[in-house]
Amino acid sequence: MNEQVTHPMSPQDCLVAIMVAVSASDETIRTAELVKIEAAVNMLPVFAEYDADRMRRVSQIVFDLFEQEDGLDALFGLIRDNLPERLNETAYALACDVAAADGSLAETELRLLEEIRYELEIDRLHAAAIERGARARHTV
Repeated sequence: MNEQVTHPMSPQDCLVAIMVAVSASDETIRTAELVKIEAAVNMLPVFAEYDADRMRRVSQIVFDLFEQEDGLDALFGLIRDNLPERLNETAYALACDVAAADGSLAETELRLLEEIRYELEIDRLHAAAIERGARARHTV
């Protein structure tokens, strides 16, 4: 008998999923974006106990959802169910860093960031500060 997992995604899985979603949103996953995701997972305290081998599985979940008509809604449902509210701004900051990593923002990335802001209920002023920080870190 298989045990049912109540929470298929850990909070860290949700953070990885958001970063992968932003990277994949323009249908081109760039090396700079992958490096940014890997660096975040390897360096940030929120990922201290995270098994980085799960990144492949989480990425596949995101790719599978993006192939479905309501996949983005399903992804946000998983994130709402499994990401503690205290990590919402962290999730948005990571999304902004990945979007800015390659030096340009595609329209699809901008729309997804807007959707993330809405879904995670990021205050407009906080969002602007997070976005400004990402821009400052990635300006050439």
